[in-house]
Formats: sequence, structure tokens, C-alpha cells
Amino acid sequence: MNDSRPDGLRKKGRVAVIGSGPAGMATALSVAQSGHEVQIFERYREARPAGNILNLWPPPLKALRAMGVDTDDLGAPCHVQFRNLKGKVRVDVKLAPEVQEEYHGSFIGLLRPDLYERMLAAVPPGVLQFNRNVTGFSQDERSVKLSFDDGGTEDFDVLIGADGIDSLVRRTLWGDEPKREHRLHIFGGYTFASPPGAEAGQAVLTHSRTVQGSWTAIRSKGRDGFQWWVLEATDPDAPAPADAHAAATQLAQGFPVPLGDLIAGTDPANVQRWILRDRPALPQWSKGRATLVGDAAHPTSPYAAYGAGMAIEDGFFVGRALRGIDLTDAAAVGNALQTYEDPRKPHTAQQVKLAWMNGKIFHHTPAPLRPVRDFVMDRTPFLQKVVGDASPGEIMKQLALIDEQL
Repeated sequence: MNDSRPDGLRKKGRVAVIGSGPAGMATALSVAQSGHEVQIFERYREARPAGNILNLWPPPLKALRAMGVDTDDLGAPCHVQFRNLKGKVRVDVKLAPEVQEEYHGSFIGLLRPDLYERMLAAVPPGVLQFNRNVTGFSQDERSVKLSFDDGGTEDFDVLIGADGIDSLVRRTLWGDEPKREHRLHIFGGYTFASPPGAEAGQAVLTHSRTVQGSWTAIRSKGRDGFQWWVLEATDPDAPAPADAHAAATQLAQGFPVPLGDLIAGTDPANVQRWILRDRPALPQWSKGRATLVGDAAHPTSPYAAYGAGMAIEDGFFVGRALRGIDLTDAAAVGNALQTYEDPRKPHTAQQVKLAWMNGKIFHHTPAPLRPVRDFVMDRTPFLQKVVGDASPGEIMKQLALIDEQL
């Protein structure tokens, strides 16, 4: 039930969050704003960015601002286009004029550590507990009991799993299942060099017959630069290339400027490689007093470049769903968690599906069909409708849903 008592008279509940990534920090910020006590348990000694480069669309930026995170000059506003190797525009992502004016483009390009730094600065003192490894939990009508590797236990009213693709909370609630291999890998890096052809305020995704080679402007701590990535099919069980920078350089051959020059200007220490994996959508996220956010709920391939953004949105919405709720009331908690997940599931499932399908279309199409695929991409509005027109509509929907909670 909703507790209609004045804020000062409401009983504060206790909420546990496992994981200190963007999903966990956003959840803690939103739950704290809802008036409840919250603790983040992180098994490592610090909040560690999983990757180096990142893009954020307007909805997570709006959510971050609402949760008190400083987003001023966090990244470089960018306009997004898909192009073929000859420079022909296949997709032009255009948001509503008022959204482009507010966010200065389609999304911002940034470095993931900068996002962590801004979010950590907003987390209230005492909320984050490092070196606290949760090894299991149990729940009943009254509470959730967490067990730690030091033998200790703690009781909470609600548990939120923000513990990633290998989530303990998801596995405990819904059992384990194998990850879905995309059979793709990505090399990504960043540089503050600005070679000819590197356009400020631009994001360009280009596909050859078998490789995606892309770049986008970034901004980090007052410095302008560029991030880039190259992506191809791979055997996920094969050994990783000994030299990621050299492998990326090889994949970028044949792509138009400035991709090759951006890679050449990147310190090899700033290059990372990922294997792309996800998990099929869950029909239900919550059970009893526990639920999931971020990659624990919907592991997302970075092909969609939206996993961190959806995780931030999840955290915002789950905190808002708990606002005004008496967390000692099991039925009220269950209803609130269901209210949180119901509108999130179709949105996140669609983004995960889109990333999966894009990988299939661009990197696993049989060789004889690739010329046909490219003809369709170049001569018809198919890709524009699927990506360029659909994405702005979904962004507007998520912005409206965030507005409803402000």
C-alpha cells in the first residue's frame, strides 16, 4: 500500500543493493531519494569500470540529473549516422528539435570512468560498502537475509540485484542458464588526437561486408577527443589476439578516414577487447522482496551501446516505485516491484533483441547474401526505419516516463 503520512512520519525501510556499477549506484541514489535507507554491497575494494568507452542517450542523462548527478560537460554531444564504406548515409538519427536542443545532439560520447566518478560523487557517505561479498540470501514474508563470505548476515526489507550478467540474485531467484554467445568480439579505444576527417559532434557507424568500424567524439575532463571501435565475428573460445591494438589496426584497413588514424593515435594501453554475450529475456524479474536491475535483469550486448543507459534508467525507476511504500508490508513491496518491472521489460527486451539481430545481419549473413543485404541497406529505407526512426520514438517514450516520476 502507499503510505500517505507526511515524509517525516514515514517509517524508513532498509534496501540492499548488490553491485556498485551504474545500475547499483543509480538504484541507491533513487532509493535514497525515495526516503529509505540503502546499502550497496560491492565484493571488490573499489567501483571498477567494466570497459573504457561509453555513449549515453538522453533518457539516462535525464535520470542522472534527476538523481543529483552532475552531468555538466560529462561528454561530447553527437549526431549519429550509419554510413557505408563509400560514405553514403544509410541511417540518420534525428531526435525531436526540443530534445536535440536540450541535449545538443542524439547522445553524448564519454569515458566510462568519468561516469563512475560523477556517480560516486553523488552517492551519500556510508552507502557504499566495499570488500563485502554477498554469498547468498533467503527471504520470507518479513525480510530478506543476506549472507556474507565472512560468515555474517544482515536483514533488509528489499534486495535489488545489480550484480551483472553473472548475477547471484538472478540465479537464486530464477535458476541458471547458459549465456547466449553472439560469436562477435569488439576492440575499442580512445585518443585525444584529432586527425583529418574526425568531425566534432559526430558519431559515424560504418559497415564493410564483415566488419563494423565506427568512431564518435568524446569529451573527458575538459578535453576533446574520439573513441572508436571495430567489431567482427569470432569464435568465443579462440585465444585472444596477443596484440589488441594491432588486431584493431588490421580490421580497420579499407575504412574511410579518420578510423585508421584514430587507432594509430591511440596508446595501446587504452585499447580493450570484449566478447559479446547476453541472455534471453526473463518473463519475470521480481520475486517476493527481491528484484533485478541492469545486466542482472537484461544483459545487453554493447552492439546496441545502450546497456549502461538502461541500467541507469532501471535504477531510477525502481527507486521511484518504492517511494511512499511501507517496506514492512510484503504485499505492498511485491506490487511496487511489479509496477517497476512491467514497463521496463518490453523496452529492454526490444533493445537486447535489436543488438542480437544487428549482429546477425551485419556479421553472420552468409557470404552469397551479403551483396543483397548491402543493396537493401543502400537502396531502401529499411535500416532508417528500423534504427533511425524507431530509436527516436523509443527515446521520447522513455523521456516521458521519466517526466512522470519527477
